[in-house]
Amino acid sequence: MKLVNNVGKQDRNIRFAAGGAAILLGIVTGLWWLDIIGLILLGTAYFGTCLAYVPLGINTAKDAAND
Repeated sequence: MKLVNNVGKQDRNIRFAAGGAAILLGIVTGLWWLDIIGLILLGTAYFGTCLAYVPLGINTAKDAAND
């Protein structure tokens, strides 16, 4: 299964930072749902694919073949 590359470089960097911050905040406060959100953000940033973008038709990647 080929995933659509629909997350651009700037979007990925924001997701990496927000995901790391959410996980850290979740560990410090003990709120497990923040850890889950952080893992989702890190996963979408790592793979470059956001499944929520597909039905909405959003693509922040300039060129999906090269990003």
